[in-house]
Amino acid sequence: MKSITTFDLQYAHRFYGFKGEAQYLHGHTGTLTIVVEDTINEGVNMVFPCNEIKKTAWNVLQNFDHALVLREDDPLLPAIIGVYEKQGILHGHPQNKMKGPAFKTELATAYPDARLVVTKETLTVEGMIKIVYDLLKDKLNIVKIKFTSGENAACEEFVSHNNIDRCPLCGIALNENGVCPKCGYRKP
Repeated sequence: MKSITTFDLQYAHRFYGFKGEAQYLHGHTGTLTIVVEDTINEGVNMVFPCNEIKKTAWNVLQNFDHALVLREDDPLLPAIIGVYEKQGILHGHPQNKMKGPAFKTELATAYPDARLVVTKETLTVEGMIKIVYDLLKDKLNIVKIKFTSGENAACEEFVSHNNIDRCPLCGIALNENGVCPKCGYRKP
């Protein structure tokens, strides 16, 4: 069975090197849909609590919300960093509370204090799907991701792994020590 969760993300980006309107810095509201598959957890009668899918994914995805997303070779990147430095906001501001933990993968690096994500490739809808799957594949048993941004949309299906240990009391993933971070259950 499958559980489905959606997220709305507000972000700005541009297609550096592209000939067309998208070469200019512009913003979007994107809708990301994540489909998680697993067996029904008998203790809680659900695949994976949707609110827990949302918490797990949002911990990473909030770095894209209200962020500037630029490709690593975009000449705007050093200029943005310079302006943020002059303003004293490169390393955060006390009012910048809507951020997740920093991450660095082969596909993207998040600088949450600066509300900036730097990507290896241009952030297209297809690119966002690749990044999101890479960030969440070990945390959620994702079988499909769909991302819609403006009039653009893409989706990809993934092979189900069904290898995430879950708590029999609340249904969420156990940590690396076999302990439920929500209720404290310990795997025997």
